Amino acid sequence: MDELVERVDGQDRVLGVVSRREAIREGWLHRVAVTVCRDDRGRILVHRRSEQVSRFPGLNEVEVGGAANVGESNEQAAARELAEEMGIRALPRLLFTFINRSGLSPHRPGVHEAVVPDAVVPDPDEVAWHGWLTEPELGSALLEWRFTPDSHEAFSRYLAFRSAQS
Repeated sequence: MDELVERVDGQDRVLGVVSRREAIREGWLHRVAVTVCRDDRGRILVHRRSEQVSRFPGLNEVEVGGAANVGESNEQAAARELAEEMGIRALPRLLFTFINRSGLSPHRPGVHEAVVPDAVVPDPDEVAWHGWLTEPELGSALLEWRFTPDSHEAFSRYLAFRSAQS
């Protein structure tokens, strides 16, 4: 069964409830919650999507996430996705949202950050590989490995946000 999401406008006002498949097919904005995970040494969690997933199989990702369910806040969706995909119980902190037009269709990611233990237990149906990279290592990987479109867009905005905060 296809998951239900809230279709939103450019100001994040709910326009109705639709299937995620329909939102993607029609190019309707909907909410997605993603989290950049860091360990206590500042390394960033990177993972490769399983070949069995329907969207971007086998590609790498910098963030952990997925669509927000109907009635779910960004933070709730981010925490649920962390638990489902990586076995991580954490309360991610929402940093910012934006409209992303890369990938399968336009969507409105809420970009979160969480400091998590370096021992994660990924769902093998979702994640084929994971590892921890320093920012310089990740910078090289983004140029050399195949990543999802969201990874490039969300991570560049994440770095800009962190730079503006310091």
